[in-house]
Amino acid sequence: MTAMGEKLLRSMGEAVAYAKGEARPEDYRVHAVSVDVREIRKKLKMTQKRFAQEFGFSLDTLRHWEQHRRTPEGPARAYLLVISQNPEAVRAALQSAAQSPPPTPSSKGAPVANA
Repeated sequence: MTAMGEKLLRSMGEAVAYAKGEARPEDYRVHAVSVDVREIRKKLKMTQKRFAQEFGFSLDTLRHWEQHRRTPEGPARAYLLVISQNPEAVRAALQSAAQSPPPTPSSKGAPVANA
């Protein structure tokens, strides 16, 4: 595993301890991990269009990130970090999700049909 991957795993463990109340809040600060979207895409040897299509980003958003007009935040930043660390796992998850049947609507409160 890469140093970044180890750091992410360690950080996640600390976050869980913090959420469970097992850590002192004053001992922790939030460190937002920056991502270089262009570097991630280039490492994967993908065009902007292909990267956007494959991972579900709009092409405009991707361009804004790469030109530093906008910064990926929250879930997008986390998703990009996962893509950077393990793109094959992301591809497999997206492919699996695309092949799964759509979820059925909740039957809560719906009348039961007699067969």
